Amino acid sequence: MNILIVRLSSIGDIVHTLPALAAIRNALPSAEISWVVEKSSAEILRGNQIVKNLIEIDTRSLRGGKLFENILIEGSRQLRQLREFEFDIGLDFQGLLKSATIAKFSKAARRFGFAKQNLREPASRFLLTDTVEVEQKSHIISKNLTLAQKALSIRVPAGDFEFPIFTEKTHQTEADEIIKQTGDNFAILNPAGGWATKLWHAEKFGALADKIWEENSLVSVVTTAPNEKNLAQKVLRQSASGRVLLAQPTLKGFYELAKRATIYVGGDTAPTHIAVAAKTPVVGIFGPTEWWRNGSPNPDDICVERWDINCRINCNRRACGNWICMDTPVEIVFQALQKRLQRAAITRQK
Repeated sequence: MNILIVRLSSIGDIVHTLPALAAIRNALPSAEISWVVEKSSAEILRGNQIVKNLIEIDTRSLRGGKLFENILIEGSRQLRQLREFEFDIGLDFQGLLKSATIAKFSKAARRFGFAKQNLREPASRFLLTDTVEVEQKSHIISKNLTLAQKALSIRVPAGDFEFPIFTEKTHQTEADEIIKQTGDNFAILNPAGGWATKLWHAEKFGALADKIWEENSLVSVVTTAPNEKNLAQKVLRQSASGRVLLAQPTLKGFYELAKRATIYVGGDTAPTHIAVAAKTPVVGIFGPTEWWRNGSPNPDDICVERWDINCRINCNRRACGNWICMDTPVEIVFQALQKRLQRAAITRQK
């Protein structure tokens, strides 16, 4: 069987699709699995030994100020790349018109995706041959697993999910170089969030780093992408302890670093989901998005979120004139961190 997975972006959503990839491989060991992904989000999938063919496309090259002729040429090139393979089944885990269009162009004989009520762009279902009903209020990982289960008639896990991420020696070396500066016990703080409304204040991250050092003797590694350096510098300036290290590892370098961290704190952003995949003890700080859908499936992990306001329900706003959902005191986050460390210690003793 030749299976195509369509999950173009974002990196966190790709991580949330990895348990479905693992379930497909475990149930169908002889199947050939391909994955089509945006080039900008492909790093986390490169070198994945389960994915036979990683098809990297660039839909951004089909937009913008390019001449129509150039768009046609680039579109034709990407289409030829997709049609090099004869797919039996396509699985659209994204639920957008562009992802369903790609599944359609793949010429997969059957194309499965989510039912109307689970789609961000409901019209995309008309480009599919089959749709799958999933529980509306369930974690995105569970939704993805249900799609794979019903489309392929396979058994899928209910918990203890696998996140197949493959790294190389260079990524381990990245982590080693950072750990040389921190020692073996350290915390990772990630102040970034993609949307402005997902951000916990940088000065609070700085104060949190100080409390982590004072109470737990852990150096805090503040990780950001290269374009988020100013945000990391703000955290550094707000820390009085001097026990903060700035780092900008690659995604897979971050994965290797997270596997060895004592604890991780961050919002609804790709590094948080990668930390979950690495089985790092996690404390999430969530506001406009919801932990039950996007957060960690590990019941030992903890989310700090405000339950005293009603505007968070189905919010998902990238801008807000009454942005109070992330206005959580440092002490509340620190208490959650202490509780998560206690749970991790109990787990190690078992």
